[in-house]
Amino acid sequence: MNKELKHNFVELLETHQNIIHKVCRLYTNNYDAHNDLFQEITIQLWKAYPKFRGDAKFSTWMYRVGLNTAITLYRKSKRTIDTQDFEGVAFKISAEAYDDTEEQQLKILYKAVHQLNDIEKALVFLYLEDKNYSEISETMGISEVNARVKMNRIKTKLKTILNP
Repeated sequence: MNKELKHNFVELLETHQNIIHKVCRLYTNNYDAHNDLFQEITIQLWKAYPKFRGDAKFSTWMYRVGLNTAITLYRKSKRTIDTQDFEGVAFKISAEAYDDTEEQQLKILYKAVHQLNDIEKALVFLYLEDKNYSEISETMGISEVNARVKMNRIKTKLKTILNP
């Protein structure tokens, strides 16, 4: 890979790294697993970057590689290691900038989302990222109609989980 291509990759990765962090947050529950998955996704992006043709936005391509890496990795390894949950980690957020009610609601939502299967998690993640169904279908490699149907089923499933 030439220097310019490497520089472009690093620049794009730095610009869009929050996408990877969000995928990691969805598929891990502790700091070490988060870092491991972040590293693995970055490696897969690096390997695949020379084949990136630009048919889709870089961020859309990044979502796809990230989600596919996370799903593949965690289907293969189904780890059962005692780890510390994110809930035990103290974040440096001022009380004024973050409402505790919203934090509690997010914890409840993440707990419910963790009960979904890997594909459902990916769809919810993209939906919560305000991706339209066209972008979701492109990222997931499914039809737009299929994305809508699956998302409606997931919403129903989440309602059942949240309000038994």
